[in-house]
Amino acid sequence: MTKSSSDKFIPALVQELQEFAFSQTVSINILRTLGYGLLILALFDVVEMFVPPNFMNPAWEFQTFGSLVERVPVPLIGLALVFYGELHSRSKWELLSLKLLSWLTLLLAVIFLVLIPLGIGNTVRLNKQSIAQVNNLSQQQLSRAEQVEQQLNQATPEQLGTFLKRQGRSFDGKNPQEVKTQILSEVSKAKAQIKTQAKATQSSQRLTLIKSSVKWNLGALVSAALFFSFWKITKWARISR
Repeated sequence: MTKSSSDKFIPALVQELQEFAFSQTVSINILRTLGYGLLILALFDVVEMFVPPNFMNPAWEFQTFGSLVERVPVPLIGLALVFYGELHSRSKWELLSLKLLSWLTLLLAVIFLVLIPLGIGNTVRLNKQSIAQVNNLSQQQLSRAEQVEQQLNQATPEQLGTFLKRQGRSFDGKNPQEVKTQILSEVSKAKAQIKTQAKATQSSQRLTLIKSSVKWNLGALVSAALFFSFWKITKWARISR
């Protein structure tokens, strides 16, 4: 390469690098704007979740806890975009916001860690409530079945006939005692089915509750770790002037 061609090549290269740097700056600003937008949208979600508040209600607390964990990816992506490029091409107003956001990540890490024992406690409370509700419902059904059983045991043939008529049934030429025995057998099977169904319902609800609890508590732990890592990595934002 001759000297003259080299002299022409260097300015062209410098201009190309300048154009590339400018395009990168524009791209960084677009990403940061998107990041701020995602953070604002995440804030709207949080406000919507807590209005109206219903603290001390384990079901509301548990569902809100799960909603917070489920929505964590949005603020994480938003923070990553906002912090992208560190202090390069920053406006003066951003320096304070970056410092506040950096400390906010530590606060969020602590909050999600605190939410874990709360989530576990609410899991236990909800499981007890679920068991109590299923037991109460099954007990009511068993009580009605036992009342029918007691009435049948004391029923005369005429009363038994009235009972069958209300159900759209009849003796069909069978002996009243035989019919009574058959109905008592059906009631006994119904009682056994109520107990079996209650146990199955309790097991199903417990499994669903535990799956959600494990998913959300582990998600809270991972979220806390990620927010804490953001806080450590963004030390440059906290010491900036």
